[in-house]
Amino acid sequence: MDLKVSIDQARELRRQTGNGLPAASTGQAPEQEAPGWAAPVYRECRSVALDPDKLLKNHCVCFFPDAPELGPYKLLRTQIVHRCKPHHWNTIMITSALPGEGKTLTAINLAFTFARGYGQTALLVDCDLQRQVIFQYLGISSPVGLADYLQEDAPFKDIIIWPGVEKLTVISGGNTVRNSAELISSPRMAELAAEMKTRYPDRYLLFDMPPLLAEADAMAFAPLVDCVLMVVQPTTSFNDVQRALELVPREKLLGFVLNRVESSNNDYHYYRYRYGFHKKRG
Repeated sequence: MDLKVSIDQARELRRQTGNGLPAASTGQAPEQEAPGWAAPVYRECRSVALDPDKLLKNHCVCFFPDAPELGPYKLLRTQIVHRCKPHHWNTIMITSALPGEGKTLTAINLAFTFARGYGQTALLVDCDLQRQVIFQYLGISSPVGLADYLQEDAPFKDIIIWPGVEKLTVISGGNTVRNSAELISSPRMAELAAEMKTRYPDRYLLFDMPPLLAEADAMAFAPLVDCVLMVVQPTTSFNDVQRALELVPREKLLGFVLNRVESSNNDYHYYRYRYGFHKKRG
């Protein structure tokens, strides 16, 4: 990836639209929609503007329509959809064995890619209640988030963010808590997850969870989602991957995303990242 060209593109987008990017001017161009299908209008949520410079700096690259990374992400999205549709799955937990494997950036870029999809929308939920970071990667402010809804009865519409990208909404920010596993497995969270799953049949929900071997949150939340996608990097030991797998219901394991793989192929060589979908065994 030519980093200089991408930065120039980001600055040109910012110059044309001001500091923020209204939906009609973003680089997030959705794929062609089915006749009669219309993207939702997000009136009941907080609207923010994304800064392309910050997105690029933080490697949120799938916002850009000509990013080389978009191709592998579309392949990943297509394989996920093909495996979810026969089961009517639309709630996906994204986690890893250990911290630092790139699960959050994978979730963010996958959310941008799902929002481009044919006749579907995406909701990205930051479920790391001890360390909210998605809003920071996106370069936006967010005074309320999931913990505020679960603990303080904040209205649901107040924690939903529309980042000016058609067909994408985000929940991230607000208070952080120490008793996160208890909150994430609470009856209120179970009710919210069930309601979000059934409210819009054409919406995919991506839940970014803490690593399996670092916190109990992901294991506690697994019963509330349809399937689990695990991000791993080549340096993660087989023993750690195996230990993490033992914490996930086998029938819910969707597969693996192998992250940070060096490649000699220039089409798949960028920021040391390469994404591939690896089907589970058995």
